[in-house]
Amino acid sequence: MLQGFLPMFLMTFCICLFLVMMQFLWRYIDELVGKGLEISVIGELFFYAALTMVPMALPLAILLASLMLFGNLGEHFELTALKSSGISLLKVMSPLIVLISMVSVGAFFFQNNVLPPAQVKMWTLLFSMRQKSPELEIPEGVFYDQIQGYNVFVKEKNRETGVLHDMMIYDMSSGFSNSRIILADSGKMKFTHDKKHLSLKLWTGEQFENLRDQQLARGGVPYRRESFTYKEIMIPFDANFNRMDESNMRSQYIGKNIEELQHTIDSVNVRLDSIGRTYSTMLLDQRYAGISTYSTVYKDGKSQLSKMPLPQVSASCNIDSLFAGKTIRDRQRYVSYAIERARQMQTDLEFKSYTTADDKRTIIRHQIELQKKFTLSFACLIFFFIGAPLGAIIRKGGLGMPIVVSVFLFIFYYIIDTAGFKLARDGRLEVWQGIWASSAVLLPLGIFLTYKAVNDSDVFKMEVYVDKFKKFIGRSAVRHVEKKEVIMDEVDSLVVVEKTGALCDLVQEFMNRYRRRQSYHDYWLHGYDREALTKITEALEDLVEYTSNSDRQLVINKLMDFPVLKSLLLYYPVRNRYVAYAIMAVLPVGALGYYIGTREQRFLIDDLKTVLKVSDELIKLHNEKSD
Repeated sequence: MLQGFLPMFLMTFCICLFLVMMQFLWRYIDELVGKGLEISVIGELFFYAALTMVPMALPLAILLASLMLFGNLGEHFELTALKSSGISLLKVMSPLIVLISMVSVGAFFFQNNVLPPAQVKMWTLLFSMRQKSPELEIPEGVFYDQIQGYNVFVKEKNRETGVLHDMMIYDMSSGFSNSRIILADSGKMKFTHDKKHLSLKLWTGEQFENLRDQQLARGGVPYRRESFTYKEIMIPFDANFNRMDESNMRSQYIGKNIEELQHTIDSVNVRLDSIGRTYSTMLLDQRYAGISTYSTVYKDGKSQLSKMPLPQVSASCNIDSLFAGKTIRDRQRYVSYAIERARQMQTDLEFKSYTTADDKRTIIRHQIELQKKFTLSFACLIFFFIGAPLGAIIRKGGLGMPIVVSVFLFIFYYIIDTAGFKLARDGRLEVWQGIWASSAVLLPLGIFLTYKAVNDSDVFKMEVYVDKFKKFIGRSAVRHVEKKEVIMDEVDSLVVVEKTGALCDLVQEFMNRYRRRQSYHDYWLHGYDREALTKITEALEDLVEYTSNSDRQLVINKLMDFPVLKSLLLYYPVRNRYVAYAIMAVLPVGALGYYIGTREQRFLIDDLKTVLKVSDELIKLHNEKSD
């Protein structure tokens, strides 16, 4: 098992890692192209990105490899041979269970010790690449704005010599009000040796410039025009790749292990508790309606709040009457003061909530990262106990069906995991609920598939579900009659013809009674006659039981053409008149039940027609024997 699983696991892991790396490349390709980055820098970024993508590729690889391995074993009947030898499926899986358990333990240490520094390196490189200036490649016929503070237009350029013709340069590095416009017949650009400046040599042109810093006393703006045959200007343009300091990224949640995450959570919680106590003290110490309910007292060198007794009022007063007794100006002043006071308190409370919101977000993000240290290991075990039993059930190897099933299950897992992560991040769910939601959903599936595979249940056979559905609606039964090896009672053809004739009379009488579809009123109040249908069923079963003693295989085959009549509640739904009227009054329920019931009644009439047809053929067979 190990020899078959390990190469397959390594292959699927490389494939899955390549796929997620392509997704990473397409996501950040705009920030890598056109920067003139060295191959070594891009390779370093891809290496650290591959490490950060392991938590996504590893569970999918385990799922796909286990599906392929057990699918191949089932397709070539090797699992059947093992089970026939007395080896259970769990015993077959036991070497791989030990291996996957070891992989899960290794995944935990990878999440805790390897992934944080890898994420720090990757994001530091990525942010450094974002800040790097793009590679200088000025196009023809359009304005180029990738040089900060400058817009450059080139009508034509010589790609062999690098000379630019008919240049127009807008210099806005000193602000729009002090902009310069330079026109030149030709020019040439090159970097300085330190690659921090761009040297621009211009030939035969003019320069136009506003001198707003030298504004005249009358309010005019000096204007300068310069003609030149040769001019060289230096433009600040850092073309080097400068790495950011990793210390800032290392202090984020992505660069911490379990111990550091827990330490940060505890520290921020202590700070939040301290801020909460301070705010609660300020609220309690605040005066309302000019009355202080608490006062600050000092005891043993420490301040604490002491509740003050409320002042006693000798007589009650009506606030509304006092307010109505004031002048309009006073009332407006009171209302304005109250509104302003309420707005001030609202603003103050919102500001205080903003100071604690950042700390709460920090705690949530650290708690999410802490839970993720364990979810990868658990996901590896779950996907193995889904993939291995599923491969044993579907019995399809190769890269066809396993890939389809694996992708579907992983997309289902990824959707639940992403939704749970966002709900936990936004505070709508507890962190452990959101992060473990995907595992909680897939764990019952793994247990169910393992149980079914161990007990050789037909989970993916469509015929099983079709038969169950047919049994539910009463149309599943197929009559099975076998020829008896020892016949105790001989079959008399005259008796068979007599029983068959009596059955046909009952069926014909029933069909004459219900030639047309019942009306909405008749269906709910009467339905089909239960007693008549019971007599037909008993006569049919008696005929089949008697005729099954025949020694003729043709007769036995003909008996199997008789349908099995069911006594469904839909044929005669309600016996109580008042209940029937109540259902009829609720039109949506009554109409739906009427449609389904009359449809089943039509199926019953079709079965009765089949009974008449088979009965005629059975009578002909016995008449031929008598002749």
